[in-house]
Amino acid sequence: MHRADMLVIGGGIAGLSVAARLARHGRVMVLEGEGAPGYHASGRSVAFAHYGLGNEPVRTLTALSMGELAEHGTMHPALHIASTADIAALDALEDVHRQFRCDYTRITTAGALALMPAIRPEACAAALVDHGSLKLDTNAMLQAHAASLRAHGGKLVTGARVHAIARDSDGWRVEAGGESYAAPILVNAAGAWADDVAHMAGVTPIGIEPRRRTVISFAAPEGENVGAWPFTKTVGEGFYLLPEGRGQLLASSMDQTPSAPCDAAAEELDIAIAADRVEQATTLPIRRISHSWAGLRSFVPDELPVIGHAAGAQGFVWCAGQGGAGFQTAPALSRIAAAAALGLPFPEDCTAAGLSARQFAPERLDA
Repeated sequence: MHRADMLVIGGGIAGLSVAARLARHGRVMVLEGEGAPGYHASGRSVAFAHYGLGNEPVRTLTALSMGELAEHGTMHPALHIASTADIAALDALEDVHRQFRCDYTRITTAGALALMPAIRPEACAAALVDHGSLKLDTNAMLQAHAASLRAHGGKLVTGARVHAIARDSDGWRVEAGGESYAAPILVNAAGAWADDVAHMAGVTPIGIEPRRRTVISFAAPEGENVGAWPFTKTVGEGFYLLPEGRGQLLASSMDQTPSAPCDAAAEELDIAIAADRVEQATTLPIRRISHSWAGLRSFVPDELPVIGHAAGAQGFVWCAGQGGAGFQTAPALSRIAAAAALGLPFPEDCTAAGLSARQFAPERLDA
């Protein structure tokens, strides 16, 4: 039996970031079912931190995280483009950037074309460029959290797929990868499998809905240095596009197809839709898809993270439902989750920013 003060199920960005903080307060063990951390959603994220994603609490978490994210990010502009029909949505997004005091500029079609020459003018009636957005190094973030965990005496166990969970007088007992683990506190950071973990533990699930997102990679136009092109995203339905080095581009149609928890793979229709949307709005010819993949982004109905103790299950702590903002909210959200797990006060800066523990608590979903 391996004993710890806290067990964390899930070695993605949610699990590793909260585990690194918890390790400063006791012995922590992270149980990851795959052979390496970040195999599923975290390892398939484009991870570009910007304010065109999520609702207001998620954007507030992003704002509270930007300082730490800069340690593993490269400043890169985000260009939000709007068709004539989406000008109102662009106005609302500008209000968001103003609210969070972003370094941004509202620009014309000509200004957008100067930054991103492949846009078709008819696809961009107006645009907004955020000069302070960040391209994140996801592997560096995961490895930094794993290193911090180990430095504080914690342990990351890979190949530890959980198959049974029980509670006794001493706390939680978990059977994983042929070994037994025990601790009084169990943090469920299992992403798309969070409700499966809850079922095993006899805890009421929260209604996690995994949604598949597909990304394609294709060659940039020959002789074109696209490295300076901005992250380009339509306001509303459409696509996003960003450079991957000098000679490749990544794109997604921002699909959100409901899926069972699984090792997600890109489907032909989703690949075709992504390519078509890029070709319709830009002058980029996509003659061959170099690579494609898909990952699962997990949500609950109100699309806010779920952080806090489960009712009637002492020591069972939710850290789930980060949607597509797991990396860009991890610094703030992991502090909230660690405080919840340890019974500490809600972080002061989060309170000052208008957030509260009640917004993220699992019992809100029962209302």
